[in-house]
Amino acid sequence: MELDIIGDIHGCFQEFQELTKKLGYVWDTEGIPIHVNGRKLAFVGDLTDRGPNSLQVAETVSVLVNKGLGYYVPGNHCNKLYRFFLGNKVQHTHGLETTVAEYEALDQIEKKLIREKFIQLYENAPLHLILDYGKLVIAHAGIREDLIGKHSNKVKTFVLYGDITGEKHPDGSPVRRDWAKEYKGDAVIVYGHTPVKEVRTINNTYNIDTGAVFGNKLTALKYPEMEIVSVPSMMPFIEEKFRKI
Repeated sequence: MELDIIGDIHGCFQEFQELTKKLGYVWDTEGIPIHVNGRKLAFVGDLTDRGPNSLQVAETVSVLVNKGLGYYVPGNHCNKLYRFFLGNKVQHTHGLETTVAEYEALDQIEKKLIREKFIQLYENAPLHLILDYGKLVIAHAGIREDLIGKHSNKVKTFVLYGDITGEKHPDGSPVRRDWAKEYKGDAVIVYGHTPVKEVRTINNTYNIDTGAVFGNKLTALKYPEMEIVSVPSMMPFIEEKFRKI
């Protein structure tokens, strides 16, 4: 199995295009990246919000997954957009307002198409992916070893938000335990969710959310080579978004 696993894109479509081209993908007439050697893409979630082209990212990933050319697990921002598309009452904050603004600018037919595509993508996605005969696990915010392969509300909360304590930082963001420090499993776990300036590698875990939407870079991890490939972000750099866990 040869995969290129991409960190949180958050609507940074141009960086996504550049990264895939750097990885050897060619964008076809349908507007999707195809690898000359048959490699596939995988996404750790948080496709949308904050960046300039969230719906384009969501649509591209939807087509890739539908065609069997990509893998996707949802992130917390994906979950919120899904609930918005269902018509649930959600706050248009923490980046969702940018995606909603894009959506509201569409005509009724375009709205219906992207809404249906994203709902299908989200509803068909596993909470976490177990690939390569159990050697690789992809989960948006990571996963503890004892939760791998399980499905419950506890697992859902963990993979979407991390190992949260219930407490809040001064900026309102949740306090999270550093689950990766305690991980002792054999499976490689690839995740994102918490922006880091450089890929964080510890105990067979890889945090590849290098904060593209906060002005740092968009990163992919090549599997099984375990090589890191990045492209710089065109967004303004926001230092305070790169806090320690």
